[in-house]
Amino acid sequence: KFEPDTESQQVMGPYLAEVLVAQQTGDWKRADAELKKLSDYQQKWGKAVVPAKSKVDLEVFMNKVNINFKLLIFYTIIGGLLLILGFVELFRSNKNLKKVIKAVIVIGSVGYVFHFLGLIARWYISGHAPWSNGYEAIIFISWVGISAGLFLYRNSNALIPAAGFMVAVIMMGFAHGGSALDPQITPLVPVLKSYWLIVHVAIITSSYGFFALSMIIAVISLIFYIISNKTTHSIHHDTTLKELAIVSEMSLTIGLFALTVGNFLGGIWANESWGRYWSWDPKETWAFISIMVYAFVLHMRLVPGLRSRWAFHVATMFAFCSMVMTYFGVNYYLSGLHSYAAGDPVPVPAWVYIGLSVMLALSVASYVKFKVLTKK
Repeated sequence: KFEPDTESQQVMGPYLAEVLVAQQTGDWKRADAELKKLSDYQQKWGKAVVPAKSKVDLEVFMNKVNINFKLLIFYTIIGGLLLILGFVELFRSNKNLKKVIKAVIVIGSVGYVFHFLGLIARWYISGHAPWSNGYEAIIFISWVGISAGLFLYRNSNALIPAAGFMVAVIMMGFAHGGSALDPQITPLVPVLKSYWLIVHVAIITSSYGFFALSMIIAVISLIFYIISNKTTHSIHHDTTLKELAIVSEMSLTIGLFALTVGNFLGGIWANESWGRYWSWDPKETWAFISIMVYAFVLHMRLVPGLRSRWAFHVATMFAFCSMVMTYFGVNYYLSGLHSYAAGDPVPVPAWVYIGLSVMLALSVASYVKFKVLTKK
């Protein structure tokens, strides 16, 4: 008669005993032999739930390589170089500089490919789409941000792919920073065991990448206003600055479309899971608020007095705060079906105050300079 408790103890007991002996003698051969027996026992009776050896080996390899942290460092170098070279190109453009910029973008694209392979690896290991928790979503948004920068780049403005790489730097920096998210691969909670995880969550989180790209472009444009003079402004007014504004608007349009579609699809999923399409859950409500905010930003050009590029970039920069609230704030400060902490009070992170202060200072400084540059 098979008695699992007794048999498992017969397998585990000798192994643990040999481990204690090995710690004293330094000889791990017998402990390794017992470990092999334990592994064979797991494969025999738990084959249906024990991960395949290929998945285990791949996860061990991913943990050793720590690819996402290395990519963070890599993207910081690439993004920083492209930003510097992009601004240098605005003031002193030449053919050699353009070749260097293209070379840096190609090198950066290599990391982008490894980034994609890392996502595929997590998908294979976990058996579900790699955007099921906070850490995975951040990594995916980073990849989408770079994708948007490379997709909208037209070989004329290095600041656009630079903005894409800087999206990854900021997002992945947050994931690996002081408030680091848990990178552990875990099983899905029951409600996420649905094909809607691939459809709804992918579309919603993709929109964040496009919104983040527009936010970085806005910061770059405002910095350009601050450091430029009337001569450089007149040279780049209808070229670089115009292109940055157009790309930003295109990125916002794609992001708004994805966010809106994703919100409707989320309602269908909610009806399948909870029996209603909409219940004014905090996450749903703030997603709707974000749609309205970005819809307003895209229609500002129809409002007299709000048609300037400065106003558009400032609005784009501050509009991203709605996405931060939708993705992070709701999870930790409001109670709902989408919340991680069920509204438990936690201190407001210092980066929130620092970020708002920097954006306010950037807005004021760029406005003063913008008025001077556009004064006839």
